[in-house]
Amino acid sequence: MNRILTATLLIAALAVSACTNPDRFGADGMNNGAANGAGLNGGIIPGSANDPASTAYFQQAVGDRVLFLVDQSNLTPEGQATLDGQAAWLNTNTDYQAVIEGHADEQGTREYNLALGARRANAAREYLISRGIAASRLRVVSYGKERPIEVCSSEACYAKNRRAVTVLAGGLTS
Repeated sequence: MNRILTATLLIAALAVSACTNPDRFGADGMNNGAANGAGLNGGIIPGSANDPASTAYFQQAVGDRVLFLVDQSNLTPEGQATLDGQAAWLNTNTDYQAVIEGHADEQGTREYNLALGARRANAAREYLISRGIAASRLRVVSYGKERPIEVCSSEACYAKNRRAVTVLAGGLTS
């Protein structure tokens, strides 16, 4: 019985080791594969943050959110710059649609913050439309103060919650 167990373990170990790729570390012995972004597409890993057509790239490199001042729905110059990047990305990646979520901080009534969130989302939407994005590709929704990023009673938290976030949908047809 002991010989059968030993033989089975030996065969299993050989089978597992035969399945490995001997060149997985490259010619120099270093892992030059996916860990440093080198893939089959010239270093672009589809769907990753280094793929310019991915939602991860949109969120991290372009930016998916615009911040607002207290009780304001007017776009700041920084917000306009972010939306310019979003418009350029959306014009290049036409198979995506977007939902723009309007948010507010926890100060004020629920009704007031829902209306303020709607104004913020609409401001971002109108700006994107002015930059050539078809209105049919953009929807808005307001969450008011119902979905904060951070919950606390300081201006630093409030500032993060006063935002419009562009959430992508689509792009899976490729």
